[in-house]
Amino acid sequence: MGHLFVLILRQCQPQRSYRIFRFLVTVFLLFRRRQRWLLWQPLPPQELVATIRTLGTSFLKLAQVLATRADFFDDDYLTALRQLHDQMPPMSNAQRRHMMQRAFGDQEYFSTFDEQPIASASIGQVHRARLKKEGDWVAVKLLRADIRWIVRIDIVLLNLFMRLFQPLFTDQTRHSIESVLRAFTQVVLEEVNMSRELANLEQFRQIYHDHQPEAIRFPTPYPTYCSEFALVMSFEEGVRIDDVAAVKKLPVSFEELMQHLVMFYTEQMLVKGIFHADPHPGNLLVTAQGQLVFLDFGMVSRISQTMRQAMIYAVKAAYERDYDLLVSATRRLGILTEESDPRHMSEVAERLFDIFDSDQLDASSMQELAFGILDVLHDQPFKLPQDIIYVMRVSSLIEGLGTQYVTNFNGVKDILPILKKNLPRALGEDSLGLDKLIKEAAQLPLTLSRARRVTELAEQGDLVVRMANADRQYLLHHLAKLLRTLAVILFWLAMAFYLQRAPQPWAQHTSWLALGLAGLLTWRGMRLK
Repeated sequence: MGHLFVLILRQCQPQRSYRIFRFLVTVFLLFRRRQRWLLWQPLPPQELVATIRTLGTSFLKLAQVLATRADFFDDDYLTALRQLHDQMPPMSNAQRRHMMQRAFGDQEYFSTFDEQPIASASIGQVHRARLKKEGDWVAVKLLRADIRWIVRIDIVLLNLFMRLFQPLFTDQTRHSIESVLRAFTQVVLEEVNMSRELANLEQFRQIYHDHQPEAIRFPTPYPTYCSEFALVMSFEEGVRIDDVAAVKKLPVSFEELMQHLVMFYTEQMLVKGIFHADPHPGNLLVTAQGQLVFLDFGMVSRISQTMRQAMIYAVKAAYERDYDLLVSATRRLGILTEESDPRHMSEVAERLFDIFDSDQLDASSMQELAFGILDVLHDQPFKLPQDIIYVMRVSSLIEGLGTQYVTNFNGVKDILPILKKNLPRALGEDSLGLDKLIKEAAQLPLTLSRARRVTELAEQGDLVVRMANADRQYLLHHLAKLLRTLAVILFWLAMAFYLQRAPQPWAQHTSWLALGLAGLLTWRGMRLK
């Protein structure tokens, strides 16, 4: 308990708390496109990055999530945030021995163990070792000492600060920021549990064992030696995919590598629905045989069938210039709401169609188009679900790798044919292929007949609308929330009037505080409607 108390004091010290506050004020101002809030202006990009580095592991992970949010930040900030690398000094020898004891006890599983780590990140560090029993060379990923408590304390601090800022947010803004915090919390809590990463790795090996086995491979885990504090897996030889000079020496062309990478992510995101959501170049190796090796399964995302279907139709609508289908797909994705202005959506659609049509787009002009779309949508009731953010992150990786190897690499022009080729299979797997479209067309006369019947009932005043259970629950939830807020306002008003009549000298000041709280809650409730 004494050690935990020291950790809490260290994470909550005033200087660090102020840095957290400045970090969050900057995020708030950038998202709201404001230049100032009270006395504070947003930190410049490089100063923001320096602040994140001093705050440590949790905020480094949060910055990695934020770096995917082009709807939050402009290009200068995104570029700076993407410079953040998840690299930390190794643990001390004493800390390493402590974590080895927690992971393996007194057992001597290794005949050789390299004390100098081959990689050291914010969550853990990786050592090369040799198993005594099997004789195999393995990679041992050790969790950092105290990292679980550190991230939990930081999550509590973040939520406390967000409650402080909550009255300043509109309902839509709050939902967007809450989605980022939920994603961050889920990611960081999963990453500090090596058992979770083991489960993800085993699931990937099971689901994708027969997908391009000549081109894609994963480490082999050794579950007997794994625990929540350590992951033991086969040691994979290879060069980083962004090491241009080394990759060019291998017996595989860049075009083949990119085709394998895109086909595999298409399989993950559109067909299977489970995908590697942390695809930075350090997690992708290329072997001497030209195989792609995926590492680090601490961050794996799952996409529901409904979301996959909507993504498929969004891509289909974009390259067929089908405006109605695009609107329908973006609503199903949760990006647009019913209140979105159709005129703005029309402008967004035209820009998207330009992206899919043009053969002259390079990376910079594509980025300009993307920011133009986000500028159009910024004042509209829209949000980017975290699933879509992860998809954008993958797209960003592919685009970045392409520009490293090929001058004026056009991600859309080169990747879209592969996507088009795989769409029919993805649609077929989700039972949304041509057969279903034919069946829907056959039902069209019946659908029109039903539509006419609905119109007749409405004219006669006999139309009855039955609300779906999900909608009913949504309505009840918001009604309960409204009633709770009203009850709290009434409580503080009653307390204010009661204290006004109390004889104690402090009661008058306290009554004004209670009245102010009631007023703040009322103002906030009016803003969020």
